[in-house]
Amino acid sequence: MKPLSVSLLAIAALAAAPPGKQTFTGVITDSMCATADHSQMKMGPTDGECAIACIDVHGAAYVLYDGKRALTLSDQKTPEKFAGKKVTVTGTLDVKAGTIRVDSITAAK
Repeated sequence: MKPLSVSLLAIAALAAAPPGKQTFTGVITDSMCATADHSQMKMGPTDGECAIACIDVHGAAYVLYDGKRALTLSDQKTPEKFAGKKVTVTGTLDVKAGTIRVDSITAAK
């Protein structure tokens, strides 16, 4: 094979490779109040309590809001203790589904 052909094959292989783990920072909220603005719902005295109530009462899902977009989290148990707080999520983003396959969630520094 010619060097150009090998280079093009390598580029194509890299483009087709699934994305690796990434780090995302934002606020844990719920899909009903996806921009972390709970002023309309008022399901609790704090944003975190409102998010938890929206999950429990209305069947919403935990999302990470990074200031631009809300990404649904594959782990729907761990986020509860971080509801309403800024966190760092490590995981793999499925762009088409708008979901992060969560590996870990930690409080942001």
